[in-house]
Amino acid sequence: MVAVEKQLEIIKRGVVEIVPESELVDKLKRSVKTGKPLKIKLGLDPTAPDIHLGHTVVLQKIRQFQELGHETTIILGDFTARIGDPTGKSETRKQLTEEQVRENAKTYEKQIFKVLMPEKTTLVFNSEWLSRLSFADVIELSAKYTVARMLERDDFHKRFQSNQSISVHEFFYPLMQGYDSVALNSDIELGGTDQKFNLLMGRHLQKEYGQEPQVALMMPIIEGLDGVQKMSKSLGNYIGIDEPPGEMYGKTMSIPDDLMIRYYTLLTAMPLDEVQEIEEGIKQGTIHPRDAKMRLAREIVGFYHGADAAKEAEEQFKRVFQKRDLPEDMDEFHVPEDELEDGVIWLPKLLQMSGMCPSTSEARRLVKQGAVKIDGEKVSDVNQKIEPKPEMVIRVGKRRFTKLV
Repeated sequence: MVAVEKQLEIIKRGVVEIVPESELVDKLKRSVKTGKPLKIKLGLDPTAPDIHLGHTVVLQKIRQFQELGHETTIILGDFTARIGDPTGKSETRKQLTEEQVRENAKTYEKQIFKVLMPEKTTLVFNSEWLSRLSFADVIELSAKYTVARMLERDDFHKRFQSNQSISVHEFFYPLMQGYDSVALNSDIELGGTDQKFNLLMGRHLQKEYGQEPQVALMMPIIEGLDGVQKMSKSLGNYIGIDEPPGEMYGKTMSIPDDLMIRYYTLLTAMPLDEVQEIEEGIKQGTIHPRDAKMRLAREIVGFYHGADAAKEAEEQFKRVFQKRDLPEDMDEFHVPEDELEDGVIWLPKLLQMSGMCPSTSEARRLVKQGAVKIDGEKVSDVNQKIEPKPEMVIRVGKRRFTKLV
């Protein structure tokens, strides 16, 4: 067993909230002392046919628990999916048929193992226990929570206040998800921040059924390619884990720069100290955001398709995107070695030395206006420092180009 302190460091990576953290520490200490792994639970409702990177935030965390030696169980909610999670919904969801859910589940079973280790994953359907409950069992379950408490839930509260209908069966969704924790006697349950009510229901019901309550561990909801709304197929701002390497690479390169570190942290297995070095390098100007994003794209594509596919996707991206709209004949400029400081040079100074701007003040003005691009990427930081590389193309406005040699 890995030491408790090290486990905590790994487990807390990217986590938004742990309820309660003190109980997590106690469970880990007991696990290390007895050599008995903890039971980790994640429920997935197969309501759509494909998994995208947004879904993998919690899967990556499950993978970390697997590497720490704990027991991980993935519940494919074939029973709960037929009701549909009312979380965040302003109206009653359309119920799926058993056939639709089972068909979607086949894809989930295949795709989750692109992240998880099959030999360390137990896969179950919650119909195994939920379908066996008698009506008397359901009444007993529903008696363990009040309507008043249920209406404290934000989405139900809003619908109730605005006189929008709430079907009785929707109240059973959090009860059924919570009962999953009772059925598995889980120690820890994972979910997104939008699942907090459902995760805490598991804690409540475990207490009601005489079990030690689970710890609820919540991961953030990651933004999609637009950098604003959560990643979603319906919004078209997603990266599917089954997409071809070139498409996956290109989509990753399209994310806003300020999302890079978040993607590194939540979607890759890169050690945190390396992620922090990249973040610091971008801030200090020693790492170009484009280079950091290309490495991120390699990491993501490499994880799902292998290193060779990632390399080929990068070469394809360079050919198609970085070299488009370039004139065949360009001015060339060699940066004198004595002008470099630690291998980099201030961008306005480079623009002035290469003859693309008459002065550094004019260069600063153009950078602020967004008129300067390096290898097709717009640069907006007047303090940007550049590491000159062969074939690097600097563009000012629409017609001025210089290639570094």
